[in-house]
Amino acid sequence: MTAKTIGYWISTGLISLMMLGSGMGYLSGGMNEAMVDHLGYPAHFVMLLGAWKLLVAPALLVPGLGKLKELAYAGLFFTFTGAAWAHLSVGDGVGEIAAPLVALALAMTSFALHREVRFGESASFGTLTAATAQ
Repeated sequence: MTAKTIGYWISTGLISLMMLGSGMGYLSGGMNEAMVDHLGYPAHFVMLLGAWKLLVAPALLVPGLGKLKELAYAGLFFTFTGAAWAHLSVGDGVGEIAAPLVALALAMTSFALHREVRFGESASFGTLTAATAQ
């Protein structure tokens, strides 16, 4: 097993565990009501985010889901940049803004290594074709 393959599985495993934990927390009411109010999120939005987060892990871990996997990575990008922006918008400190950006870096590492391990190419958005998105 190559270093890139090991790095891929570590980053993908960590981001999948984060999404499973976060999704279960959101769906079980673990995201405290004060934080939901602080960020201005309606309760139904938190439930929707929780459901989507639970679906990310299998999309990333199950082989052969090419296009779905790409969509999951896009969803992670939107989730983490949106979280950082939400914290920035309400005046939260660096720690609250940096945490989703660190998670984003982990997700993008998984994405880049997935493309290299699976297709032998770097994660360049200009190289996505029908043949490589399988």
